[in-house]
Amino acid sequence: MNIENHHIIVSGLTVEVVRKAIKNLHLGVYPPHGRVRVAAPLVVSDDAVKLAVISRLGWIKRQKAKFEAQPRQSRREMINSESHYFLGQRYRLEVIYKEAVPTVYLKGKSNIVLQVRPNSSAKKRRDVIIEWYRKELQPVTEILMTKWQRKLKVQVKAWKIQRMKTRWGTCNNKSARILLNLELAKKPPACIEYIIVHELLHLIEKKHNENFVNMLDKYIPKWRSIKEELNSSMLSHDEWNY
Repeated sequence: MNIENHHIIVSGLTVEVVRKAIKNLHLGVYPPHGRVRVAAPLVVSDDAVKLAVISRLGWIKRQKAKFEAQPRQSRREMINSESHYFLGQRYRLEVIYKEAVPTVYLKGKSNIVLQVRPNSSAKKRRDVIIEWYRKELQPVTEILMTKWQRKLKVQVKAWKIQRMKTRWGTCNNKSARILLNLELAKKPPACIEYIIVHELLHLIEKKHNENFVNMLDKYIPKWRSIKEELNSSMLSHDEWNY
């Protein structure tokens, strides 16, 4: 695909412009600090992009302010007494150094134990807990995927959990493949379910149009409040929004 990428300045804002073979112009504001990005058809000029940005300056500034106002954790160093989240609950990390296979497990209602070999680096400790999140999110996702594919009468060809920088989830309507953000392991189960239903509905309706919203209203009546909870919960050092 032919893609062009450059930046322009609009009313003091730096705007990333990505031109590709699409039909419509799409404007987005992305975390963590409100990066403004416009995806535009190849034939759309910079002047037209500027007009589109100017017409939505109020909305852009509100989105940027929302991101800046969200509480954020400092970078996690995987040391004793750090706060970590799992399925919406806050836990205190307990690090144990032992000559054994690295592992992670819950201890009671308030602790996550990270067991690693002596002299393990912060990166190694982080990698171990990331893989634990992946392992724990997998069965939760499988249950919800099975439930909602049956309910919505749709079928995915494949789904995968991975670290993502700009989305909680994506759905390729043509290939019937869904990607889910690993960070969902830290969010409440209702948030995970909302994202899964959202992506599965894209197998029925590709766009976020009235029909799509009506289906969300039907299957997840409280989706707006769930989305608000998802997007207003504590963000990690370099997290994103949906």
